[in-house]
Amino acid sequence: MEFILNNQLIKTDKAAGSTILDFVRYHKRLTGTKIGCREGDCGACTVLVGAFENDKLVYRTKTSCLMPLTNAQGKHIVTVEGINQNELTPVQQAMIDCNGSQCGFCTIGFVMSLTGFTMNQQCNTYKDAIKSIDGNICRCTGYKSIEKAATILVENMQSKPNENVLEWLVEQQYLPNYFIGIEQRLKEIQSHQKIDKTNALLIGGATDLNVQKHHTVKKATVQNLYDDPSLKKIHRVGNEIYLGASVTVTQFEESNIIQSIFPNIKEHIKLVSSTPIRNMATIAGNLVNASPIGDMTVFFLALDASIILNSQRIIKLNNFYKGYKQLDKSSDEIIEQIVFSIPTSTSFFNFEKVCKRTHLDIASVNAACLIDVDENNSIKKIHLSAGGVFAYPKYLSNSCNFLLNKKLSENVLQEAVEVMLLEVAPISDARGTAAYKSLLLRQLFLAHFEKMGVSVDFIL
Repeated sequence: MEFILNNQLIKTDKAAGSTILDFVRYHKRLTGTKIGCREGDCGACTVLVGAFENDKLVYRTKTSCLMPLTNAQGKHIVTVEGINQNELTPVQQAMIDCNGSQCGFCTIGFVMSLTGFTMNQQCNTYKDAIKSIDGNICRCTGYKSIEKAATILVENMQSKPNENVLEWLVEQQYLPNYFIGIEQRLKEIQSHQKIDKTNALLIGGATDLNVQKHHTVKKATVQNLYDDPSLKKIHRVGNEIYLGASVTVTQFEESNIIQSIFPNIKEHIKLVSSTPIRNMATIAGNLVNASPIGDMTVFFLALDASIILNSQRIIKLNNFYKGYKQLDKSSDEIIEQIVFSIPTSTSFFNFEKVCKRTHLDIASVNAACLIDVDENNSIKKIHLSAGGVFAYPKYLSNSCNFLLNKKLSENVLQEAVEVMLLEVAPISDARGTAAYKSLLLRQLFLAHFEKMGVSVDFIL
């Protein structure tokens, strides 16, 4: 692998499946990056990663405990040592001035996330600043002091120019001078590495794989799918949208094409994990993970999406799941694209999720809906999906069939709830009892219609 770590060019043959966290701490002795949960949950190991997106150098926060070393190829990896200067940066100073650090263990993660906020050309508001730290957990401060530090930075960002942001940040001492030359240095590095694909472990963002099979990944020969340019495209063909398998959740959310189709996409996606994880997690990775509560899987099931495998087989996503973690896919098949039809102008789409905390949490139950109602208030098209209520992400085919061509009414919705509860089989676990999950599914189903403007007070 070849990449830039802070201001140093790195060429290494260390295990491609090992993590950036272990490389910077144990091989480079950069101990500012902390080891916390090793599951991407706490944010103590947050680093900045600079990479080219549409020929533009973009920096994003990522959890180094989950990021495979192979995914650093051709990129700029920035730890806290890489932003340190003779004096504290404005981000570091704001944290000190507002007493945003107590035990200090989480502080580096917050500093890196807030520095990432300042580097984002599109982000200047308090809401943006708070979103940037939605993947960081602090056990000491109660967050108010950190929020005050964010407020100071937001005030400073009002002077940030629309162009040449990096140069301005260097001038204002948010970043060291060497950042100015990084873009050219990265262009001189080969962005892709040659890998013997024989018996290689296929790896994307690894946000779940490195949690579930960390030691397997570390020891394996890995094939990096994450940076395959053929898998990173979002494009429209006629009335259909094609998503490359390695498109990240963040790239999906930020796409102008997607935003034009789903005006509430930012509200939906903010319910999915956290900013650093969304910056890493791929759409196809969520689908093949086959988690019963996969957020993006439930999202795409409601769009009646299909997947295209490298064998050129096309499968409806609702036929892809055969049982718990069982897929209609051979071991040598991978997802190349996800395809869905663009909803009509009269269609309504919604995604709902209930979990124990707003950010960075697994759903107790999630649900999505695509519905088209005609002028007579009859349902002409409907797709419903739910997670957390079956052994795999569930397309609610019986409920859809029941509602199709029905006129919306109190009786119809009440009967639909009964049909829906008969086609799911929730289990009791750490996220709630089976009875609780059934209740949540009922409420999320009704929430779809309430957001459409249908009164459901009579059964809520």
